[in-house]
Amino acid sequence: MNTPQQQFASDNYAATCPEALQALLAANNSGHEPAYGDDRWTERSGNMLRELFEIDCDIYYVFNGTAANSLALAAMCQSYHSVICTPVAHIETDECGGPEFFSNGSKLLVAEGLSPQALRGKLTPEAIQTLVTKRSDIHYPRPKVVSITQATELGTVYSVDEVRALSWMAQKHSLKMHMDGARFANAVAHLACTPAEITWKAGVDVLCFGGTKNGLPVGEAVVFFDRALSQDFAWRVKQAGQLASKMRFISAPWVGLLEHDTWLRNARHANAMAQRLFAGLQQIQAVQVLHEPQANGVFARLPPPMVDALHARGWKFYQFIAGGGCRFMCAWDTTEASVDALLADMQSLSA
Repeated sequence: MNTPQQQFASDNYAATCPEALQALLAANNSGHEPAYGDDRWTERSGNMLRELFEIDCDIYYVFNGTAANSLALAAMCQSYHSVICTPVAHIETDECGGPEFFSNGSKLLVAEGLSPQALRGKLTPEAIQTLVTKRSDIHYPRPKVVSITQATELGTVYSVDEVRALSWMAQKHSLKMHMDGARFANAVAHLACTPAEITWKAGVDVLCFGGTKNGLPVGEAVVFFDRALSQDFAWRVKQAGQLASKMRFISAPWVGLLEHDTWLRNARHANAMAQRLFAGLQQIQAVQVLHEPQANGVFARLPPPMVDALHARGWKFYQFIAGGGCRFMCAWDTTEASVDALLADMQSLSA
């Protein structure tokens, strides 16, 4: 049996894209550079992000998404505050208490009455209203931030109007808006809007812009559209062990990703491969696709014997995320041949 060359467990499995790698090598060959972010690569990538978002925003690079979300939320909250999110939010299920730890105790308030499958991972204005008005006494952690994930953990995407509605409700109650954008590029590719339209123009105060899942070797960007929130953020980054001494090796790949819209092209390809997989799964009688993908993840319910057999054939994919189903993630480098090979094995096992 040949082990599959590409996998569908996570877009983190993918290699570094050529453009990001070339920029990394160029930074390595550029001689000595100032440390801790005072280099020309960090300045250049920051300016490119400001141009992309059409606004003078503050930008910080950290090593991973957990640090980006945790430190961003800590900058937006005091320890007696709370953050409203969905039951499937990454900050709730997969960050080992990082947001609570770095904020010295801010509580995550999980939206009540949300069916993860019915709403497909999305928060609603009504859920925010319910949590904010539930209690106002001093014994209850005061709501301060609304956190949404774009694209969601179930592979769906908030429309511009949906983000505006959420931010309107947040502003009504004097709350700030945080966007976990681990797959932000995939959401923009699906919406065919500008990055500005789906972030600060729609009311988002802070974005954690993911690069690792879209072709970077390492590194996420924390983008403060509300610059007042980033006043002491540099110190938070340093204290948390997230300040890279050779920052150019974090920021330079961003130059490669941003030039010529590589970030968007990568995301469009990953989304297209998810659509190819979705179309193929619909032809397999034993497989139930849970909903149509909008980003680069496909969620489907497979018979347990098929799951076991696929694992035995070397395929890797997650089950704990999908609410009873299986999650298949496509990446910037996923090939049509890999998608077709997975589909062929599923088809043979359903016969």
